[in-house]
Amino acid sequence: MRENAEIDAIQSPEDTPADLSLRPKRLSEFIGQEKLKENLSVFLKAAIQRGEPLDHLLLYGPPGLGKTTLAHIVATEMGATIHVTSGPAIERPGDLVGILTNLEPGAVLFIDEIHRLARPVEEILYPAMEDSKVDIMIGKGPAARSIRLELPRFTVIGATTRQGLLTGPLRDRFGIVMHFAYYDREALYEIIRRSAGILGYSTAKDGAEEIARRSRGTPRIANRLLRRVRDFAQVDGEAEIHKPIADKALEMLEIDHLGLDKVDRTLLSALINKYNGGPVGLDTLAATTGEDSGTIEDVYEPYLLQMGLLQRTPRGRVVTPSAYLHLGLTPPQKKASQEELFG
Repeated sequence: MRENAEIDAIQSPEDTPADLSLRPKRLSEFIGQEKLKENLSVFLKAAIQRGEPLDHLLLYGPPGLGKTTLAHIVATEMGATIHVTSGPAIERPGDLVGILTNLEPGAVLFIDEIHRLARPVEEILYPAMEDSKVDIMIGKGPAARSIRLELPRFTVIGATTRQGLLTGPLRDRFGIVMHFAYYDREALYEIIRRSAGILGYSTAKDGAEEIARRSRGTPRIANRLLRRVRDFAQVDGEAEIHKPIADKALEMLEIDHLGLDKVDRTLLSALINKYNGGPVGLDTLAATTGEDSGTIEDVYEPYLLQMGLLQRTPRGRVVTPSAYLHLGLTPPQKKASQEELFG
């Protein structure tokens, strides 16, 4: 059973031609995240000039913003082989040792969801990142002994949506740490126009802008919506994606003008109708809506916070007056304080 563990670990469903077809292959093709690109370009050029692998790189930010894409771009720019795995896939230290001992000189090891690495696995990774060495145990009991193996120099690229869950020793071993922010509409518009060209479908300016406006600042969502709008346009016999067909498709998909979907509105409605706007604990909100608490925290909540529809407080989640207005409701009147009442 364990013979295939390494193969499973270094392969990923994300690393398929169908998924990568819309992904940029070079840094010059990557749209958005300008400051990040500018700095990374310097680090890449310096490493290439020295003939060394890039320093270990940590990418963090909400899902769908391009962390996996950038990891592949780094490998391409460095002319290196990339091995793809994820934190949950590496169950035992032996799995990681197998991957490390098969790396080529200068290779890139991409670990998605790196914050989910088991602690014993992390311990194996420390000397590998710092000294290009790995310790393995041979034998059991009194006859057991440790052997240190030399590894070729390589680059670890870690990606995480929750940087705060990384242990301090692991985080400190990354020489480059980069944060992905949500994309603005202009960048999303350019991404949609580029993706539409790859898909072979024409887009009008207003159609691409409408999709960009409802894409939650996330390229992955923008590309997903583009594909679905294209389906509606194709079935309706439209040769071009324009605003009317985009509006029709997105309305059918229940995505409103702010990019909120049915789940977002269900979360806000539950807070308002069942808990008078909050505060409500995350687990209580998850149980009420039937959604996983981790999904709410990682996928839905960041965008609602960014849009000013939700607030985190020490006592729990609270909706804002903007959330009431967005759902067509009247915000409750703020209670006057004693100082306001009595002066």
